[in-house]
Amino acid sequence: MKVALTVWNERISPVFDVCREALVVDIEDGAVVSSSVHGLEGGTDFDRVGRLAGMGVETLICGAISRPLHREFMARHLEVIGFVAGDVDAVLAAFLAGRLSGGGFAMPGCGRRRRRMGRGRGRGCPGGW
Repeated sequence: MKVALTVWNERISPVFDVCREALVVDIEDGAVVSSSVHGLEGGTDFDRVGRLAGMGVETLICGAISRPLHREFMARHLEVIGFVAGDVDAVLAAFLAGRLSGGGFAMPGCGRRRRRMGRGRGRGCPGGW
């Protein structure tokens, strides 16, 4: 499984729509087997989604994300775990341990709920859209 985490100053980038790079990790049997940082600058916002999909990314972990880009991920059958904040290494460790949804990584203002989107309808911050 390939997972991408948006990165800014070693933390989850606050907004996917303007992020400049992503850490892409290959996960096998619950452990990271390889990782690399990829630049996401240039082109349109939708090109950014296409680049991640072209790398084989199945899940994106990010901060806020606009509705149009969320819809683009859904159209490509990719999962988005959005409205996440925190240190990239800690977020990745929580994801691997199945503890990312505990609320400790929710963006400020999202309370205890964090938004998991894609392959279905997400509920949670912001405003339950």
